[in-house]
Amino acid sequence: MHHQWLLLAACFWVIFMFMVASKFITLTFKDPDVYGVKQEPLMLTAMTKVEKIHVPEEKCWPEEFQPTGNVISEDLMHQQLIHVERTELLRNVCRDAALRNLSHTTISKFVLDRIFVCDKHKILFCQTPKVGNTQWKKVLIVLNGAFSSIEEIPENIVHDHEKNGLPRLSSFSDSEIKKRLNLYFKFFIVRDPFERLISAFKDKFVHNPRFEPWYRHEIAPGIIQKYRKNRTETRGLQFEDFVRYLGDPNHRWLDVQFGDHIIHWVTYVELCAPCEITYSVIGHHETLEDDAPYILKKAGIDHLVSYPTIPPGITVYNKTKVERYFSGISKRDIRRLYARFEGDFKLFGYREPDFLLK
Repeated sequence: MHHQWLLLAACFWVIFMFMVASKFITLTFKDPDVYGVKQEPLMLTAMTKVEKIHVPEEKCWPEEFQPTGNVISEDLMHQQLIHVERTELLRNVCRDAALRNLSHTTISKFVLDRIFVCDKHKILFCQTPKVGNTQWKKVLIVLNGAFSSIEEIPENIVHDHEKNGLPRLSSFSDSEIKKRLNLYFKFFIVRDPFERLISAFKDKFVHNPRFEPWYRHEIAPGIIQKYRKNRTETRGLQFEDFVRYLGDPNHRWLDVQFGDHIIHWVTYVELCAPCEITYSVIGHHETLEDDAPYILKKAGIDHLVSYPTIPPGITVYNKTKVERYFSGISKRDIRRLYARFEGDFKLFGYREPDFLLK
């Protein structure tokens, strides 16, 4: 009899423990955030938190990247994450009060003149010279229907705004401007700020392939007269003169004389107002091989047009070239130049040049 009672008690104990264990398991899977610390659901909880850090709630994944049951390529997901991070960096810098004077500007006519419109496909493109803009203009010219293919567009037409069929945003009424800024896909391209200045200097004052004599005969003499230290020097504009002009806090009195020609070397902030206008994508010249197809896809036009073939190595940042151009320039002049372009460096994630830190 005694053994029977012991057996019965043992059975009740086993049943009791089974009920407690079942209740614990049920609670664990109902509330992984609470119990995930000790149980396997911790892996799912940790992954969720990482996603929230890199993809803030206010940034919803674009429709084409929403889960649909279809497999999304790793490359596409990687590209999306890169651009989300770029956007988050931009917003953080725009909110930095210490950089406000370098990151903010008004949406003036000067800015609106830089933005080209494709109404047919609801696209706005902000022009940032010396960053491969000619090719993007060709893409928009085809989309607007002026030519059926990029190969058909004569080079002299691309920059002739009377003939290329690309209206500027400034040509619309205020209400039409606001509507397009709110509804259209908007993008522009950036490049390491100092390398872009070197490209502008070479293109306008050294090679001048489009034969624009006013750069050498009007703008260069104005810079030399104001900023050249050695008055006995008779050579044309030197990069040192150019840097001294751009880094001068009082450069604007010359800018006014030079007019719209300054678009080739003013900051991205002055050109496109990235803290005032919410751009859909900001591409980087250094990763254009990946960014160009991504932009076309995001704009919904990848089935209509392709970005022109990019010659191998042309978009790679040339650190050696940049260091060579700045090697003979005083630290004072370089620091003043950086002070003007610091907003561009910070907004778009470009590192301060090593030669400034030495």
